Amino acid sequence: MTHLALLPSPLLGPAAWSRVTVQLRQRGLRVTQVGLPERITSVEDVLTGFVAALPDAEPVVLVPHSNAGLYVAAIAARAPVRGAVYVDAGLPSLTASAPTAPGWLRERLGDLAGPDGTLPPWTEWWPEADVAGLFPDPAARREVEREQPRLPLAYFDAEVPTPAGWEQLPAAYLAFGDAYADERAEAVRRGWPVSTLRGGHLHMLVDPAGVADALTGLLAAWADGAGDPG
Repeated sequence: MTHLALLPSPLLGPAAWSRVTVQLRQRGLRVTQVGLPERITSVEDVLTGFVAALPDAEPVVLVPHSNAGLYVAAIAARAPVRGAVYVDAGLPSLTASAPTAPGWLRERLGDLAGPDGTLPPWTEWWPEADVAGLFPDPAARREVEREQPRLPLAYFDAEVPTPAGWEQLPAAYLAFGDAYADERAEAVRRGWPVSTLRGGHLHMLVDPAGVADALTGLLAAWADGAGDPG
């Protein structure tokens, strides 16, 4: 039976996955809700923390959200991975490494860092009107904001290593709207199963049942092809 490892964005924390975890377990799936290390100063901190949180010696299907998608190749080089379902997420690079942020975002973050080089939590990077609409209720927002790390600006000057071979893993893509349209298009080009739910970047908090259904549907789509990870 497939064991899913839900990877949170290093900018947010595992609470973003908490409601979908409940839904998936109710559907009989085995799920590990991966946490973040207590302190993040580097890409290696995140990578080591992700790998350490995976089940020992048991192959998993990674389900990364957002920035966590960049880590799939590096995780697969260190742990047994059967496939990946990217959820409104970045993809590993086709070169040796992937930047942790696009150029426009890195430029913006330079203006947000404090005197010590530390950034505010992710929900403070954007206008309040934009952030408020991502959450279904105040309780969900409190959960996420409690876990948000304050990352050093230097984290976004680093790159995530991208060992070769990740392209051979069975994969699928779940998009929330068009924020990751380029990544979704790349998934289509690669012939992966692809699904789109209309919503914001944290749609898994807004409609956890719908997201769980979409994930199980994408996993089932693998069963119709040679790349079945189940």
